[in-house]
Order: sequence, then C-alpha cells, then structure tokens
Amino acid sequence: MKLSVSQELWVNETLEKVKSKMLFVAERNQNKIPYTVENGVFNDYTDEKIYWWTNGFWAGIMWQMYHVTGVNLYKDIAVKTEQKMDKNFMMPEKLDHDNGFKWLPSAVANYRMTGSQESRSRGLLAAELLAGRYNPAGHFLRAWNEWGGEKHLGWAIIDCMMNLPLLYWAWEETGDPRYRHIAVNHADMAQTCFVRPDGSVNHIVEFNPETGEMIKSHGGQGYEDGSSWTRGQSWGIYGFVLSYMHTKNESYLNTAKIIANYFIANIPVSNLIPVDFMQPETCSWEDSTAAACAACGMIELSRYVKEAEKHIYLNAAIRLLKTLYEKRCSFSPDIDNLLENCSAAYHDSRHNFPMIYADYYFIEAMLKLADRELFIW
Repeated sequence: MKLSVSQELWVNETLEKVKSKMLFVAERNQNKIPYTVENGVFNDYTDEKIYWWTNGFWAGIMWQMYHVTGVNLYKDIAVKTEQKMDKNFMMPEKLDHDNGFKWLPSAVANYRMTGSQESRSRGLLAAELLAGRYNPAGHFLRAWNEWGGEKHLGWAIIDCMMNLPLLYWAWEETGDPRYRHIAVNHADMAQTCFVRPDGSVNHIVEFNPETGEMIKSHGGQGYEDGSSWTRGQSWGIYGFVLSYMHTKNESYLNTAKIIANYFIANIPVSNLIPVDFMQPETCSWEDSTAAACAACGMIELSRYVKEAEKHIYLNAAIRLLKTLYEKRCSFSPDIDNLLENCSAAYHDSRHNFPMIYADYYFIEAMLKLADRELFIW
C-alpha cells in the first residue's frame, strides 16, 4: 500500500494517540463488555446482555492493541471477555446469524494469536451454530430469531455478509466443504437479492421459508423501503471483499466495487456519513460506524483491484478516516469512546452517540493503513 509521506505521518500520529488513550480506557474497563457510553463512561453488557451482537468487538479492540503493543493487559481482557461470552452458547434463543461478529474478534482472534485450542473449539462451535441457520430452499442464512416481537423465519439481512468469514475460517481450518458451500450460496443469493443495479443495497430481504421464493425487501434500519442505509452499504463493501479474499471469485470483487462506487458517489461534501443516503436533507443524524467500516472495506478493496483503480478506493477511505479523526474523534484519556455520532438505526429514538464497533473499525482501518493489523476476518 503506497501512502504519501504526509499520510504516513498522519497515520503514525493517529495510532500513537490511539495507543495512548486505549491504555487508560483498558485499565479502567477491565471487567466490562461495553456497547456505548453514558457521560463518557462505558456501560457494561456482561450480565443482562451477554448475548448482544456487538460483544465481540471489545475483545477485538483488545487483540488489535495487544498485537500492536504487546501489552499483556489487552490480552488478559480479551481472554476474559471471550470466556464470559460462553454463557451465550447456552442461550439458543439468543444465538443468531451474528456469531461471526461475536466470535471472530474474540475466539478466532485468540486462536490466531496464541494457538489456543479452547478458542479454536469456541470458534468452530460458533461456526457450526451459524451453519445451522442455513435455509437450503432460499440459499440464505436466517438473520434473527425474533425481530420486533415476531418470528421471521424467512428474513435475511445484508449484515450477514460480515458473518460469512466465520464459515470460511471453519472451512479453511477443518477442510469441511459444508461451511464453504453455505457461505458461497448465501453470498451468491445476496448478489442477486440484496444488491441493486445502482450499487445501493437492501437491508432486509424476506423469503418464503418453505419455497425459498423472494417475497419483498424491507427498509429495516434505514430511512424507508428502497432507501440506502449507509451501514448496510459498508457491510456490503467489506463483506463482498472478504468473500472474494476467501474464494477468489471475481464476481464478489466486482460486486464490492459496485457498492463502493455508489457509496463514494454519495459521500456528502462534509465527508460525514448520514444514517441513510436518502434521508431528508434537513436530518442531521450521522453514522460514524458506516464511515469507519466502509473505510476498512475500501482499503481491502484497493489491495485487489487493478493498479489504475487502487487510488479511487484508498483515497476515499483516507478521506473518510481523516474526517472522523478531525471532527468525530475524542482522544481525551478521560472519555472512554473514540468515535462520536453513531446511530444504530434511522427510526431509533437515540442518534449521534458512541458505539463500540465504531471504535473497533476505526482502529482496524488505521492499522490497515500502517500494515500492522491483526487480520481477523
């Protein structure tokens, strides 16, 4: 990856600020699994929400920091977090398609770093449980057990593209082709049913669970049906790049490019990413997680496209990250979060607040630029 001298200086400066801050943050949050903050202090999902889909990202941050610093505190917290999450394995109603988000940054990262056989077993168990959600009629992985109080047996979501790497890893680790077949079938389905001709993506697609027939799409966490939820766009960019990396199927790379091109074309002049690219102009709600995750996907995309195209995606990623750095980052050691102005969904009651996975993807993206990341996907 070719960065200019000024870009390298900025990356190194940013990472030094991250390293300085995260040591304070880790020291005072050793026994938490955070999701967001209240008055600058991380909350804790260890007990009542040990099943939450974002819980693996705290361990992921810790492993990335351990990888780049060698400070044992980070490793200790990551291992402790992974062990706490064992409770989730005994909660079948709270196990869904997000096993990749939960156990790739925790158990699989641990196995990659230390060779822990216990962590390998956790990762393989999580992969087997994810594979069990596959519906062969529609070639999709069922998303949630319940959503909005209802069982949606035929619902799949774009987010699952980021969970497929757990299946690819299980295939690579065991040689069992079942995992690859399921992941590839879901990715192929997503190309057809989720990605629109202009590169925008659906968040939710509903299938008849008995016949596999596509019924309709839903706006989900976006502004409305047919709109463009930005974090869904980022899941699509990064998810299809990752499917390409694991399979070398050129169609996945091309799909990632189509989605990335749409994303880049719709970046506002401010470079601050809205919750939905089609939300009303009067709406000021942002999603920094979409910017950080899209940047990760575009950096990876720049590694695999033709030489003449690399700068398109790398420069867009750097533009997003520099804007986050300048306008939406807090490096104060007294505040637990890094990034500000995230949104879980357009129609939620709360907006423009910190979320743990925004911090994770920002750190991962900066480490990618420095060629120092622990690859966990």
